Amino acid sequence: MPGTLPYARVLAAVAALLTGGVLPQPAHARSAPPAPAAHTNPLAERRADAQIHRHTDGYYYFTATVPEYDRIVLRRAATLQGLSTAPETVIWTKHATGEMGAHIWAPEIHFIDGKWYVYFAAGRSDDIWKVRMYVLESSAANPLTGGWTEKGRIATPMDSFALDATTFVVGGIRYLSWAQKDPAVATNSNVYVARLANPWTISGTPTRLTVPTHPWETVGFKVNEAPALVEHAGRVFLSYSASATDSNYCLGLLSASASSNLLDPAAWTKSPTPVLTSNTATGQYGPGHNSFTKTEDGTSDVLVYHDRGYKDISGDPLDDPNRRTRIQKLYWNADGSPNFGIPVADGATPYRLASVNHPDRYVRHQEFRGRLDADVRNLADSQFRTVPGLAGGGTVSLESANLPGSYLRESNGEVRLERDDGSAAFKSSATFRQRTGLSDAAWVSYESYSAPGRFLRHRDFLLYVEPAATALAKADATFRLE
Repeated sequence: MPGTLPYARVLAAVAALLTGGVLPQPAHARSAPPAPAAHTNPLAERRADAQIHRHTDGYYYFTATVPEYDRIVLRRAATLQGLSTAPETVIWTKHATGEMGAHIWAPEIHFIDGKWYVYFAAGRSDDIWKVRMYVLESSAANPLTGGWTEKGRIATPMDSFALDATTFVVGGIRYLSWAQKDPAVATNSNVYVARLANPWTISGTPTRLTVPTHPWETVGFKVNEAPALVEHAGRVFLSYSASATDSNYCLGLLSASASSNLLDPAAWTKSPTPVLTSNTATGQYGPGHNSFTKTEDGTSDVLVYHDRGYKDISGDPLDDPNRRTRIQKLYWNADGSPNFGIPVADGATPYRLASVNHPDRYVRHQEFRGRLDADVRNLADSQFRTVPGLAGGGTVSLESANLPGSYLRESNGEVRLERDDGSAAFKSSATFRQRTGLSDAAWVSYESYSAPGRFLRHRDFLLYVEPAATALAKADATFRLE
């Protein structure tokens, strides 16, 4: 009959169920997953407004605002984490007088038509708040060693405070997006977009995409700035930063179809809530001025941003030098929208644990019970740091990303999220031996330290520590780190 399984498939299914196994899977159902990227934060101290360009030569190029606001620096490395210790080169220094003589802010490096370009903002030596956008050009293969030519100021229809230029290509069209003050609008800055005739020249009339109107966009100052674009599944997402650059700084988001007219404001939808904010639990404050890059294998998007490790600032936040560059994986919801999660704690970045036999479901905690769910919108509920085991001996423990100090532990066979009480019993029950995946060697399994032979597994989408003797149990106890 139409819609029924072939006879051989039915027999195999019955046999699998009778023996406690799993249904046969298509050959492509579980391909070897890419190795999860290991990142440690912060990536770079005293570097704000960071941007990382992943180039075709196999290197990552990193640039950022330095706290002295007097120069443009570059680093390069073969890995994202390698940027942390890569030597830094000064490629340009502010002018002694006149234009480009102060407030050297927010550089971005891009490779366009065979040449390197750096976009940045600068004030005048005699008027430091007369900030405008400028461009440098280099034809060298290695932008750290080549010479740079000043292409001058990016002219905009309004001759006003302008900064945070970024460029991107969608549908074969190159755009420039930036932040600028409109004297006719009672805000500090809004976000604009226009086509580019060449890397330093706007073509046509710019479009204003967003004005700060929500309460979270207007704390301290009415700010929309620092646009950054990421494209996914036929849609484009333009993040931007809002409010004052203290602990109120946060990220907002615009979205549009990649096939729409991006110069039409009606093509864009603005999120009513911020997508990344300060987090007291993880000790991260004022996340903002982000960019996007890719993991080394090109399979995952990475969020790059800055924040501070403390909330209270003495004086003007612009005089505080301690914004630092951070990176973490950008995840995607089932509907194709980005999930920024929370600014994770300093140290090793967390992973999600996907089920081998339900790959759209992830280990998460809900009301402190460990379970397996799909499309976890509260992303950090499904993120865990793999840390040295509380009981030691080459083991691991799984620490909650949004409740640091709390761990997945076995309690009467059930897996719960509980805070470490310091006892030997807790440490033992919250410790596992990370093993090769029981049902797939490319994945991982977690054997209980306190009950050898028992494994972290899901059953009816709840987590337990139980034996894994059957094929089904082995699959239930096998996970992918992502």
